[in-house]
Amino acid sequence: MASSLVRMGAALPRARPRAAPRLPPPGLRDSAAAIGASQSRRAQLYGLRCQVHSDVKVGTASGLKDGENPSESWRIKMLYDGDCPLCMREVNMLRERNKSYGAIKFVDISSKDYSPKDNQDLDYETAMGRIHAILSDGKIVTDVEAFRKLYEEVGLGWIYAVTKYEPVAAIANAVYGVWAKYRMQITGRPPLEEIMESRKLAAECKDDKVCKM
Repeated sequence: MASSLVRMGAALPRARPRAAPRLPPPGLRDSAAAIGASQSRRAQLYGLRCQVHSDVKVGTASGLKDGENPSESWRIKMLYDGDCPLCMREVNMLRERNKSYGAIKFVDISSKDYSPKDNQDLDYETAMGRIHAILSDGKIVTDVEAFRKLYEEVGLGWIYAVTKYEPVAAIANAVYGVWAKYRMQITGRPPLEEIMESRKLAAECKDDKVCKM
């Protein structure tokens, strides 16, 4: 029995030993390792770069409205009533023109942030009485002269050029004076006294809900 098993084992094909895996030459192995390490570093840097870009918040160049002068190089400052609908038509036209000139700085006197100290001590009531403009040297101009200076800065000086001379200047100022006096009624707004009182009460508010009465 044993001899038969031996003969059978001899007759069976013998399994060939597995060949050892072939390794690339040492120099090639070193090059492959270097390439792998380089690719890994590039992947890490790419991931870091993407993370940095995703974390950066790109904001607007400024919070200024269209037509505002982004620098302090303005040549004239226009004080306007942002609550006056007819006034805003002219302001918006000048603001559009100012995009090409950058000479006018627009200041809304109706804003709660309006500061007389920043505007030659012109308080709200005074500024509401008639148009005021402030030149870069600090000089205050009013009435038709203010309009003429503003229009000159945006290439429209010819419109008011004739108002430099008498008697046109006197007539133009008289007409504007009537408009300034009655513009609140003309535009359907309450009298200036009521607006002043409401602003006073708003300034006395302790917070958004509780105000001194």
